[in-house]
Amino acid sequence: METSPPRARRLRRGCLAFLAVGLLISGCSSTSSSTDVVMDELPRATPKELASYYAQKLRWRDCGVPGFQCATMKAPLDYDKPDAGDVKLAVSRKRATGGAAGKGGRLGSLLVNPGGPGGSAVGYLQSYAALGYPEKVRARYDMVAVDPRGVARSEPVTCLDDREMSAYTQTDTTPDDRRETGRLAASYKKFAAGCKKRSGKLLGHVSTVETARDMDILRAALGDKKLTYVGASYGTFLGATYAGLFPDRVGRLVLDGAMDPSLPARRMNRDQTAGFETAFQSFAKDCVRQPDCPLGTKNAADAGKRLKGFFTDLDRAPLPVGDTGPADGRKLGEALATTGVIAAMYDETSWPQLRDALAAAMKDKDGSMLLALSDSYYERDGDGSYSNLMYANTAVNCLDLPPSFTSPDDVRKALPDFEKASPVFGEGLAWSALNCTYWPTKATGKPQRIEAEGADPIIVVGTTRDPATPYRWAKALASQLTSARLLTYEGDGHTAYGRGSRCVDETINAYLLTGRAPQKDKRCT
Repeated sequence: METSPPRARRLRRGCLAFLAVGLLISGCSSTSSSTDVVMDELPRATPKELASYYAQKLRWRDCGVPGFQCATMKAPLDYDKPDAGDVKLAVSRKRATGGAAGKGGRLGSLLVNPGGPGGSAVGYLQSYAALGYPEKVRARYDMVAVDPRGVARSEPVTCLDDREMSAYTQTDTTPDDRRETGRLAASYKKFAAGCKKRSGKLLGHVSTVETARDMDILRAALGDKKLTYVGASYGTFLGATYAGLFPDRVGRLVLDGAMDPSLPARRMNRDQTAGFETAFQSFAKDCVRQPDCPLGTKNAADAGKRLKGFFTDLDRAPLPVGDTGPADGRKLGEALATTGVIAAMYDETSWPQLRDALAAAMKDKDGSMLLALSDSYYERDGDGSYSNLMYANTAVNCLDLPPSFTSPDDVRKALPDFEKASPVFGEGLAWSALNCTYWPTKATGKPQRIEAEGADPIIVVGTTRDPATPYRWAKALASQLTSARLLTYEGDGHTAYGRGSRCVDETINAYLLTGRAPQKDKRCT
């Protein structure tokens, strides 16, 4: 789930993962896990059938982006059958600015991932991380990224053409009757069939476990004995998975906006639904203090009722959006408006923009600003084309965990729980979780605790009012990883590093530069 600066783009990508999949439902304490199954580490010796992949030399070339180099790395399509063919993965780097190894010199490679799944790590590196991370970090590390298999430049998963995708994003996710439910199910089935037709064998090999194994090949190809890594949102699940598989190769890992890998899909989705409600309540409390708040000036509860009423009105009568791009006949309906609001929940600096967008829609009957927020979330360009973000997002999520629901009737039974979690967003997010029900490839993953016994200290970061990765998930992951230190940021928005907390930034920077993690859990504002 993109506004202007690269930072905001990263934050939105981090959350799409769960909305698209519908992961959920819970009542357990914040640090309890839903399974006793623990991820097994892989054998420490490199299997001989993978030796050629680990021994490959990356051929760096000019990227066409000043200061960056690019390369292509090979990995097996199927790790269980390495002779079944390869996937080609796009890698980029920006060399450390501080010179050779040694005191004050190069420390190695720092791999970054912005989340999603589906967010382009190469795009994130070139537009933000290698330019916006602290200078002293960039001076000591080669900043590196690899687009995960199925994402962006790495043999991207594709499912629909642009016109079909536009129709998909407008699908009503709050069906009022059996006929509308049938239309929603048909939309998910068409999406799944398109992915199967256009993406072939790759669709069954874009799991997080496989991507984590790709990261270990990259570590070796870069010449690093251990992996140094900063992952945000879904990137924390990827990083934790790496630690679970290769605990002896864990270097300095920062997992910011953490996921809990022990949760089943439905419970995860329900938790996130509650997270968006928490974020909306923060926005609403701020909004009603403003004289121009389009949701009224009484209280947050009243603001929520007004927004829900506005969504209901849009379900009956979508708004015009003016000249927003290609003449594709779009209007602002409930689905696009909800996505636009959710997109602004990721970063509190987007709240003024959301207030303006709601005012334009609710008072002036102009849906263009909310549509722009929704389009940025979906990575839809002005010419009407879409990135493969949502395709990869769904493909990875549907492979990583069994589906949340088995049928539309199953969703209906769960609606009260979702609506209790969020009166504003609950119904739509519950129905959005139906999409993996029709997925053509059976899930290969399952909920697992990740302990990574023997790993070096890992910093797990959680934000107390994070909408997309609720704080309880960070507490849960930190309780599972045997070497974790929990770094808590008391604040709003998705993730914490680089968001203005000096305490958070200095703690993470010191860890990356010296390897010293806090001796115990730490809290920042």
